[in-house]
Amino acid sequence: MAQNPNSARGFTRRHRVGLVLIGAAVAVILLAAFMSQRKGGISIRIGKVERGDIQASISTNGKIEGLQNFEAHAPGPAMVKNVLVKEGDHVKAGQLLVQLDDSEARAASARALAQLRAAEADLNAVQKGGTHEEVMTTESQLQKAQTELQTAQRNLDALQRLQKQGAAAPGEVEQAQTRVKTAQADYDLFRQKQQQRFSSQDVAKVQAQVEDARAAYAAAQDVLDHSEIRAPRAGEVYSLPVKLGAFVNSGDLIVQVADLHDVLVRAFVDEPDIGRLAKQQRVEVTWDAMPGRTWEGTVASVPTTVTMRQTRTVGEVTANVNNADLKLLPNVNVSVTIITAEHKNALTLPREAVHQDDGETFVYQIVNGEIKKTNVQTSISNLTEIEITRGLNDGDTVALGSTNGLPLRSGQPIRVATP
Repeated sequence: MAQNPNSARGFTRRHRVGLVLIGAAVAVILLAAFMSQRKGGISIRIGKVERGDIQASISTNGKIEGLQNFEAHAPGPAMVKNVLVKEGDHVKAGQLLVQLDDSEARAASARALAQLRAAEADLNAVQKGGTHEEVMTTESQLQKAQTELQTAQRNLDALQRLQKQGAAAPGEVEQAQTRVKTAQADYDLFRQKQQQRFSSQDVAKVQAQVEDARAAYAAAQDVLDHSEIRAPRAGEVYSLPVKLGAFVNSGDLIVQVADLHDVLVRAFVDEPDIGRLAKQQRVEVTWDAMPGRTWEGTVASVPTTVTMRQTRTVGEVTANVNNADLKLLPNVNVSVTIITAEHKNALTLPREAVHQDDGETFVYQIVNGEIKKTNVQTSISNLTEIEITRGLNDGDTVALGSTNGLPLRSGQPIRVATP
């Protein structure tokens, strides 16, 4: 379809007119700003250098844990026989908390003990060459063989003497020698049977059976011993997920106890901030469930490695927090502020007043109604303030920025905007 030349020329004219109007508007705005500066100076917001306390901190989230936490888990499948406490109870060291049905554990322990005794008896028999009856029989056979050997040897000696005198035939001597060899072989056999009836492999096998039986008995006894769950130390019962008559499987959580007067908060700090952490730094903890309340503590451990948690590369930090009134509860999520530095009576300035450019740190100081670029040195800072260590004095006034967004420069006359 052919384009209408008149329509195209009309569009071009309108486009040019629009650009001209926009350019004119910008020129008017710039002219107005210039005239405003010529008349009364650039309109600015100001701030003052003041003395005060300043803190640098790291904010993150964390979770509360018992500082000396005790968790009891089911040692094996069992029924909950008795529950003697409830959540919130304060318990003493050694106090009985929960009893599990131990009938199956007792039976298993008895079976394991019987197997252990049998294995030990087998090992004793192997080490001694057999059972008591077998040992007695072997000794009797050895004595008979020894007697037969002695008799055969005496008979051979007598026949050899007679042969020298011509009173015994060579055949008689040979028969006597054969008898001695047979008796000696029988004696050696029973002697070896008495001393080495079992090979080293046989002994090792029975010893392994004893060790297996001993381990099985220890495991059964451990289940039996842990069927009664007692508090290892004084504290509060803060988790009790089982009920009387309930069935638990091996490893199921039975009860948790901790002294909650001091708790541990576990938090994760982003990698760039890890270098600012140190032990014993002050920690402040807040909890949404109790607005306006702050708990204090100190850093107990700093990260030794970093890990990925979702999209963050973080290090784990723990802190001990005083919880004298027991209001902080285990497993709740809290907000954590770690005070990494704190200076008293420092020269401070609103952070937005400080600029950096080409390696310089500076502010726009107000001197005699004009802006003066002044280099400064800074120290710690937070989200709103920064400490000035050189370049300014208490009470000095600086520009925070212009009200119309125009850049600041040295020598500009200024006009302080009304708040």
